[in-house]
Amino acid sequence: MLRKIHSLPGLVAALLVAIVGITGAVLSADPVIERMGTSIPAHLSVAELAGRVRAHYPEAEQIQRTPSGAVVVYFQTGSGAGADQVDPASGSRIGPYAPSGFLRWIKQLHRSLLLDTAGRAVAGITAIAMLVLCVSGILLLVKRIGGWRALARPLHGSRSQRWHAEVGRIAVIGLLVSAVTGTYMSAATFGFVSDGMQNEPDFPSTVSGGPAAPVERLAALAATDLADLRELVFPEPGDTAALYTLRTARGDGYVDPSTGVLLAFRPHGGVRDVYELIYRLHTGEGLWWFGLILGLCALTSPWMAATGATVWWQRRRARPRIAGNSPVRSAEILILVGSENNSTWGFARVLHDALRQAGRRVHTVAMNEVSFEDNPARLVFVLTATYGDGGAPSSADQFLARLSRCPPNPETRYAVLGFGDSQFGQFCQFAKDVDAAFREHGCRRALGLVTINRQSSQEFARWGVAVGDLLGVPLTLEHTPAHPRTFPLGLQERIDYGREAAEPTVVLRFVAAPAGHGKRHRLPHFEAGDLVGIIPPGSAMPRFYSLASGSRNGILEICVRKHPGGVCSTYLHGLKVGDRIDAFIQPNPQFRPASGKSPVILVGAGTGIGPLAGFIRNNTGKYPMYLYWGGRDPESDFLYEPELKNYLADARLTQLHTAFSRVDNGVRVQTRLTEDADNMRKLIGNGGQILVCGSSAMARSVRMALDEILAPLNLDVQTLRTTGRYREDVF
Repeated sequence: MLRKIHSLPGLVAALLVAIVGITGAVLSADPVIERMGTSIPAHLSVAELAGRVRAHYPEAEQIQRTPSGAVVVYFQTGSGAGADQVDPASGSRIGPYAPSGFLRWIKQLHRSLLLDTAGRAVAGITAIAMLVLCVSGILLLVKRIGGWRALARPLHGSRSQRWHAEVGRIAVIGLLVSAVTGTYMSAATFGFVSDGMQNEPDFPSTVSGGPAAPVERLAALAATDLADLRELVFPEPGDTAALYTLRTARGDGYVDPSTGVLLAFRPHGGVRDVYELIYRLHTGEGLWWFGLILGLCALTSPWMAATGATVWWQRRRARPRIAGNSPVRSAEILILVGSENNSTWGFARVLHDALRQAGRRVHTVAMNEVSFEDNPARLVFVLTATYGDGGAPSSADQFLARLSRCPPNPETRYAVLGFGDSQFGQFCQFAKDVDAAFREHGCRRALGLVTINRQSSQEFARWGVAVGDLLGVPLTLEHTPAHPRTFPLGLQERIDYGREAAEPTVVLRFVAAPAGHGKRHRLPHFEAGDLVGIIPPGSAMPRFYSLASGSRNGILEICVRKHPGGVCSTYLHGLKVGDRIDAFIQPNPQFRPASGKSPVILVGAGTGIGPLAGFIRNNTGKYPMYLYWGGRDPESDFLYEPELKNYLADARLTQLHTAFSRVDNGVRVQTRLTEDADNMRKLIGNGGQILVCGSSAMARSVRMALDEILAPLNLDVQTLRTTGRYREDVF
């Protein structure tokens, strides 16, 4: 529901929001320009200003002070009315005061879309739509990343999703202020709320009628500071009953030109003060610096509209299309799908098609739409993602309640496959909740709960083998999520380790491949810790490798161990210098050191050193960085040994702790952490962060060791993970 609340106003009002945002950004520059051309003297009274102006403009009729501080005098000459901006320090002319016709047009477009009253109504509705978008967008983002405390956490998803959310969380406060103030001002325009405006003060019943004193000697004007002035209207010459009209930030009244007494003063009410504050916040007039910030935020409106529409279209295009879906009453197998962005449906469709080809009658449906009444299926597969901090995705947020109201037959067997991101503390939590709910209703597991990290095609294929064994049929599940277009790379250098070993390792350094005519393709942007996807010949599924370099290094570098029977690792180990491959980048922003000077603790084993070496390489600020790494034999696979020694020498690496299992009596990297426990506690106590890269078994052992090390600090890995100070990239 929340997503629909966010999407509908965005789609309907996208163009209007973009127009209002662009025009608002243009208008925000006007107070800045006006403020730059204005000198504001300190402690100048209105009486002094009026006297100086009168000396240069004997026919002055009115003095106005704009919210930005510019002083404008309106006067009459023989040729007609005129208006000049004046220097308040001298009262002399700076130049003609002529507001830009272009800015007037922009202002009308912003306020009413050039359609007068109807346009003002549409602009007000647009402000309301922007308010709904801001609030729902914040709530969606908080839900997606797992709570308010994770609001600064790196984002994941498609490129459009990341950019939409990244820009949104930067600009949302400014957009929210503009939306709230714009909605209030629109409501005041149409009388739904009061703007606090009041009628002119009652004209005094008696005036002194004496000869006019010099304006600079009038007490009421001398007691009014220029900073409070809004407008001073001079009395008509020769009219003994005429008075000065004085409008200030505090209220309005009249000044007797003979005695200088303030008459019939009417102070502004609280409602008027609130409206004027809201007006200043919205326009930046009088708060030029704040208006400039709002203008920069408003400039993001077209971007947010475009990326939001792109995300909506991508989600719509990815909506499930299940061919040959058997009627639920005749199905022998039920596939239930829980998805937030429709990506899980791709895996469900592959399973559905494979089971149909195996001769089974299958019904696939969203979890929220299933009914177990009169359903003959006794085998249920649940494929579900987890949303945010352990919550249900949108297509499954009613499932557990429906399951309680109408539980399945206790003879039903089930298997749950969870999709998630192990960087989140509640990894695949909803899948675990669904598994527990089926067991509570007496159902039997057909397969144990399996979780898949980052939509791994390889893990899905392995689960498919288990499903095939369960059904007694060979089952091949190959699903390749959509990925970006590939780009060509040429192998520039390879460094081999343990060439004679059963599982040698190689560091491969690629550059952009030649494009012909002496030119080269360009490397796309990537950072150390991002992933490169490579599809080996004869396979439809990409393999992902963590990058040991950033694009600014001019190379794309990976560290690859050759696995027996490994299709892609065998392919990469067979490359020769000059060979060309095609690849694509999958950003991995959640796995990289946070900015700042806090200590960084890097933990890895085997080829997990790749991205860690990249972080060290790019530590040009030489902040504290500690590496704990485990290998097998220093003679054959001390990966990056020369580079690490250089990094120690130039202080990009503070300390290096190694563990070689074949020469150190089986010592693993977690042992090195335990041996250095006092230093680890000190580093963590100083705000240190931990990044772990390597096998899932190694990462599990490291987490256990760290929990013991951190116990005296009343900390554990889960706490560090929640605050973004513990990050993993495991395989």
